[in-house]
Amino acid sequence: MSEDILNNWLPYTFAFLMGASMLIYAVLDGYDLGVGILSQQASPREKDKMIASIGPFWDANETWLVLGVGILLIAFPAAHGVVLTNLYLPVALMLVGLIFRGVAFDFRAKAKKQQLKQWNLAFFLGSFLTAFSQGYMLGSYILGFQQDWLGVFFSILVGFCVCAGYCLVGACWLILKTEGALQKKAVLWARIALYITIVGIGLVSLATPLASARIFDKWFSMPNFLYMSPIPFLTAGLVIGLEFLLRKMPQETPRFEALPFFMTIGIFVLCFLGLAFSFFPYIVPEQMLITQAAAYEGSLIFILIGVAIVFPILLGYTFFAYKVFSGKAQDLRYD
Repeated sequence: MSEDILNNWLPYTFAFLMGASMLIYAVLDGYDLGVGILSQQASPREKDKMIASIGPFWDANETWLVLGVGILLIAFPAAHGVVLTNLYLPVALMLVGLIFRGVAFDFRAKAKKQQLKQWNLAFFLGSFLTAFSQGYMLGSYILGFQQDWLGVFFSILVGFCVCAGYCLVGACWLILKTEGALQKKAVLWARIALYITIVGIGLVSLATPLASARIFDKWFSMPNFLYMSPIPFLTAGLVIGLEFLLRKMPQETPRFEALPFFMTIGIFVLCFLGLAFSFFPYIVPEQMLITQAAAYEGSLIFILIGVAIVFPILLGYTFFAYKVFSGKAQDLRYD
């Protein structure tokens, strides 16, 4: 395997960069999608504060999705065709959700009072539709694009669970960025979302090896079983620790407001590593290897130059933006 990786380092490098982009997107845009979903449970004043907490970041967070899909398109065109063909409808719905959400985000700040409720609803629906579509795509991908009733039902379940996962990271973001009554609500939202997220992790963990004999053997054969064993234990530890911490917040642990957010990121990263380990070296489950889907080597070298410039710029910009707008959320102004 190590020799194969050395001989095909270009395709595997692009697979790593694409996976890293998607993971960063899931964390960053995940929390602001979660805030959008949770906004439906808040008062008008709280909605303003919640949206202000994501105002400086939400648009830039989506650039990671553009980068990830762009790498899939230019570095793995064959896989791009298979994935988009099978996921055409949820991808279209996701784009509709992103459009609704973006328009509502800007228009609600300038709408007349009697129209504000409709724009708030559009912001919620756009956030929910985007998150649910991404979860549906994940469920469908895990099952190898199985189109029978069982595959559709599983994908729908994963869609709702991904919404819960985004609500979890969004609520933890609000714990970090808000104060007072809204922060207390965010703690309650985080605890509820955590339970549903655990169900989602369990569903994916069960379905992934059952959907593929290859993955089942990969998980439970030696020494792979030993390599994989830290992931569920670490995930369980973070879940238990997060639940314990949320029970104590916000009154008893005011100095640890950032910890739930970073613990949730840790859960996301571990889940991603588990999926990556399961599907490697396939880019389309059980259908197409990373090396089979890769573009011509000369094209990959040319593309790598561009990605080597864009990727660190995006990382630097992301770090800079979060550094500048650190601290508690302030009122969002357009004047």
